[in-house]
Amino acid sequence: MCYTVHNFRAEARSLSAVESIVCPCVFQYASIVVTLRQINRMILPIVPYGDPVLKRKAVDIDAGYEGLNELIENMYETMYQAHGVGLAAPQVGLSIRLFVVDGAPFAEDEDDAEDLKDFKMVFINPEIIEETGDAWGFVEGCLSIPNIREEVVREEEILIRYLDENFNPHEEKFSGYRARIIQHEYDHVEGILFTDRISPLRRRMLRGKLNDITRGKTDVGYRMRYPVKA
Repeated sequence: MCYTVHNFRAEARSLSAVESIVCPCVFQYASIVVTLRQINRMILPIVPYGDPVLKRKAVDIDAGYEGLNELIENMYETMYQAHGVGLAAPQVGLSIRLFVVDGAPFAEDEDDAEDLKDFKMVFINPEIIEETGDAWGFVEGCLSIPNIREEVVREEEILIRYLDENFNPHEEKFSGYRARIIQHEYDHVEGILFTDRISPLRRRMLRGKLNDITRGKTDVGYRMRYPVKA
């Protein structure tokens, strides 16, 4: 469970209610435990365009990967704080094949995206087996490339093999917006950015803005870790 300020305070009040019937040292210990739980759920800094980790093909992990559950929770917290619908491990500086998605915020903005309301999933060691259907364009953005949005053309349907957060294997088909979100995050674990999928001319036109992002010369409402100081 991710601790918010609200439920942290609620738990503290609950503990306070029993303070008078237990040893003070017990209450102090419980308070420390709650505080540590809150601290452990943290907002991770997102790496921007220009960081080499974003261009590296990520590696598979196994069930023994240290701190995986905490990492997944932190990635969700980071994604929500940045108002994203997907986040891949390379975007927080980890070159591993992991990404999380939650399409609920997107469903609120798009009239034809009702099926995204319950689209919250974890993908570990994903492999897109095939992409089929009509190609369609959609304007995409990326938390690692803030304030830039461009139309990207992708196939409508995908077949993907992956492990969930419990390392159970799955092979599923997705289409429409669900496929689009997965394809975007899958690109990240392949070392591909959405700007790699636009025309060379358009990339040249964006070069100045992209270089500014690398140097931290952009306004964002979330934590970022810049590889090059301005």
